Amino acid sequence: MRAHAERLDGLGTTVFAEMSALAIATGSVNLGQGFPDQDGPDSLLEDAVAAIRGGANQYAPARGVPTLRQAVADHQQRFYGLEYDPDTQVLITTGATEAVAAALLAFVEPGDEVIALEPYYDSYAAGIAFAGGRRVPVTLRAPSYRLDLDELRAAVTARTKVLLINSPHNPTGTVLTDDELRGICAVALEHDLIVITDEVYEHLVYDGTHRPLASYEGMADRTVSISSAGKTFAVTGWKIGWVTGSPDVVTAVTTAKQFLTFTSGAPFQPAVANALALGNDYYDTLRAGLRSRRDLLSDGLAALGFEVHRPAATYFVTTDIRPLGHTDGIDFCRMLPERTGVVAIPHQVFYDNTPLGRPLVRWAFCKKPEVLQEALTRLQKL
Repeated sequence: MRAHAERLDGLGTTVFAEMSALAIATGSVNLGQGFPDQDGPDSLLEDAVAAIRGGANQYAPARGVPTLRQAVADHQQRFYGLEYDPDTQVLITTGATEAVAAALLAFVEPGDEVIALEPYYDSYAAGIAFAGGRRVPVTLRAPSYRLDLDELRAAVTARTKVLLINSPHNPTGTVLTDDELRGICAVALEHDLIVITDEVYEHLVYDGTHRPLASYEGMADRTVSISSAGKTFAVTGWKIGWVTGSPDVVTAVTTAKQFLTFTSGAPFQPAVANALALGNDYYDTLRAGLRSRRDLLSDGLAALGFEVHRPAATYFVTTDIRPLGHTDGIDFCRMLPERTGVVAIPHQVFYDNTPLGRPLVRWAFCKKPEVLQEALTRLQKL
């Protein structure tokens, strides 16, 4: 784990900071970081302003404001048919990142193994290390990025405690199929494992369907379901996330969470509560807009000669740079801003098995169409 942490610190954190700095220094179009360049719905923003002016500026309740906990419970029932008691089965967190960290601290003891899908969101390794656990990757391999259930089963040992599942998956954009999800459930049930599911891109699915693991038979009492408002409502800076699960699961996560931030985002919580109740037209329009941007960037990158792995979900397109004569994503991304005025992120910072990620580069398409088109125009200088 120490060697892995050094690799992550030496490449992952540094590369993200380096790419952001290069974007500013070179005036580049930043397709590296996964945040939109437009704010969420006006009603959401106005509700937050009204909450601030109305005095919601002190500590929120430890488990979150009641209206948001109720709204999260209503959301889970509306979209997935899952029933949760807002008082005992919903916890509001400082984004999904804190929710994942608190869940790992709640269920992982020093020496326990955590199986996670690789490539992985960069906070997972740190959260596992904080808990004293050992991360065991199961790799989603290009270009299909499908889950090998035999590899998953083979990764389980007597020390395995948690399956950390991310679907829709960042950075590949994969949405796990029903067969894959059922296979995960079978492994969890056979070995009595806790499953932590990061579902923040649940409403950004363009091909296929997202189904929560908690909705499968036998999984309700062993699943920590996590999501957030940031991606769904284009307010990534608000850091409003949530956990749903059985009363015992939520109490365990709350016990760890209270010593992280305790509580946060008091004026944002009632605003998000109202936004979760927006009609289906909002969610449909959100998906349609991002699907068209995915296609704009994917088609444009393919026309430039990249091998494009078109995602089924999320904010990100992955490309293989080898058709352009490049083999190392870090070198490529460091060269890109000066040569073309565009920033992207190398995939290998998301891998333990770095050779698998070395020729891959991630591009964010959650930007205005004109920004994406400008990036494609600049990339013609390659």
